[in-house]
Amino acid sequence: MKVTKTTIATVILSSSLITTAVADTIKVGVLTPMSGPFSDYGQQFSQAIEAYQTQHGRSVNGTEIEFIYKDLSGPNPARARSLAQELIVRDGVDYLAGFVFTPNAFAVAPLINQAKVPTVIFNAATSAITKESDYFVRTSYTLPQVSVPVARYALDNDIESVVTLVSDYGPGIDAEVSFVEEFEAKGGTVVETIRMPLDSTDFGPYMQRAGSLNPDAIYAFLPGGPPTYSFVQAFSDNGLKEAGVTFLGTAETQELDLQTLGDSALGLVTGFHYSEAHDSETNRAFVKTLKDADADAVANWASVGAYDGAHVIYEMVRATEGRKDPDAAIDAVRGLSWESPRGPMEIDATYRSPIQNVYMRRVERNDEGNLVNFEFDVLSDQPDHGWNP
Repeated sequence: MKVTKTTIATVILSSSLITTAVADTIKVGVLTPMSGPFSDYGQQFSQAIEAYQTQHGRSVNGTEIEFIYKDLSGPNPARARSLAQELIVRDGVDYLAGFVFTPNAFAVAPLINQAKVPTVIFNAATSAITKESDYFVRTSYTLPQVSVPVARYALDNDIESVVTLVSDYGPGIDAEVSFVEEFEAKGGTVVETIRMPLDSTDFGPYMQRAGSLNPDAIYAFLPGGPPTYSFVQAFSDNGLKEAGVTFLGTAETQELDLQTLGDSALGLVTGFHYSEAHDSETNRAFVKTLKDADADAVANWASVGAYDGAHVIYEMVRATEGRKDPDAAIDAVRGLSWESPRGPMEIDATYRSPIQNVYMRRVERNDEGNLVNFEFDVLSDQPDHGWNP
């Protein structure tokens, strides 16, 4: 379905029928991959939302919260607009959520601006997303937020030269630019910046190129999913680890792939806002609830983004007392803070993205012999370093 002036007008009319009556059910439309190569996101989103509802109930002050899932299998802006419109007009959702990929989030911004639908970003990590609409709230992270701390760690640990390898799309460019600016401003040398097509599957030539430049480290960013696994494997297979090149990244050692990577992942260093091994009672309870429902469930950044996203939606419903009041809903979560499985969490009142800890992590084996992202340092209360008003 094409988004035309007529259909947008229909959306506006539909969404503007705001009433003071309390709804029996609040509907939340979740756009996420449920099929295809990135379907792990959909599974993790749904598992985490189920975990949140198991812990906190399926209603807020008598108003039931219902989540409706739509399959958005990859970066597809036209499909994102169509599904968002379907959810708003046909399904009558009060909130939207999900959004793994930045292009999809950008694509729905005009629609949610017209329809005034609060939309919670569970994953997409380009800083500029929340500038596109006052109705966006993000519960994941941004690439500058985690890239700048990694650059600072590198400089503090005698890493003087780096080659960057990133996927060539919004988040990858965000990661590259923020890392390079911070690293070079503090005296480091970026030997070369390499951007890899988003659909790359063979990373051997890129690793060979990086290795030939003899850097102290590489800094990488790829979207989660099969390409990330292949990239980390290529780092090991092409001898960079044995050559003493330090691997620096963010989510590249994500928990879904970690055990499969095996010994090739040992010692890899990443800076990120969550590890399944995070040492807190809140995280242990979160992981236990996930695994009680599905013994094979794995907690990573995608699941914690959805879990905290559910919390934000519950708080918006609570603040509006089950009524349709999108502006009041967004205002209610500006500056909201709570204890997340990731640690202290706050939604910045201006740019509506998290202020949170970034943990430096090293892949190690725990007492049970499993690989974990062990948090060995913390950079507290990191803002979105890419936010420019």
